[in-house]
Amino acid sequence: MLATAGALPPTGQDAHWAYETKHDGQRAVIYLPGDGGIVLRARSGEDITAAYPEFRALGGALGRSAAVLDGEVLVLDEQGRGDFQLLQSRMGLADSPGKAARRAVEAPAHLVLFDVMYLRRRDLTALSYVRRRQELEDLALAGPYWSTPSAIVGHGEAALRATRENGLEGLVCKRLDSVYEPGVRSRAWVKIRNVQTLDVLVGGWVPGKGRLSGLPGALLLGQREAGRLRYVGGVGTGWSEAERAVLARLLRAAETEDCPFDTVPPVAGAHWVVPRLVGEVRYSTRTRAGLLRQPSWLRLRPDLAPEDSAADLP
Repeated sequence: MLATAGALPPTGQDAHWAYETKHDGQRAVIYLPGDGGIVLRARSGEDITAAYPEFRALGGALGRSAAVLDGEVLVLDEQGRGDFQLLQSRMGLADSPGKAARRAVEAPAHLVLFDVMYLRRRDLTALSYVRRRQELEDLALAGPYWSTPSAIVGHGEAALRATRENGLEGLVCKRLDSVYEPGVRSRAWVKIRNVQTLDVLVGGWVPGKGRLSGLPGALLLGQREAGRLRYVGGVGTGWSEAERAVLARLLRAAETEDCPFDTVPPVAGAHWVVPRLVGEVRYSTRTRAGLLRQPSWLRLRPDLAPEDSAADLP
């Protein structure tokens, strides 16, 4: 069951919804057959069990009781938040158990559990969310590499505000009376991703391909830090064809042979420009290296000179 992107429920409906933290990880269905084993499957159906050897002990957590659980695989940063960049080093290793074991030591994964669809020979999918949630919490599944994070009923605005203040991915709102619909993207579950905006300076661009040949396919962005321009990532979405043509003209007028960033970004085919164009982008979070995650172009800021913009690293 998948969530639909949306907004908080109306205030008058708030008490009919539960709120859970939206995590930045790999969705998984967990099968516990009741014989001490465990099988994890990704949304694609791929068996990813061998990629996460630290979860093996979960197979015996319920004794001989069989269960099917819904959850998400994370790799946590120093603040206990899911870090997708770290998780990527763990993904795709189901066919390389030796490498997976080594990575498990370097970047241990954590499994958050948020639903139960089958338990002790009972299909729970037709039960309401609130009843399934009680069944899940009664299992008390907590261990060194897995947990059952709390959900709150009502107080959606406060919950969303807390995710923003703590730099989390967002919030998932779940109707208390919702049944579990396998494989369905349902409006009974609503996901809200936190997005932020900031000013950036354009320091380069990468040409597009095909019909975009000669036009910018991506802009290379920077922010100021102690008098230097620090590369914070590239953006390739968010503008119309007309805006792309305007950007192409402005970029050619600002071309330079010298890279304006303090460290040359590892970007093939980059063209450098004098960093005098100010833009505004939105993004979700930053990686550990300070790069913008999921950036999207909002607008050019011709009203701002670089020195007047807020394009400074926090």
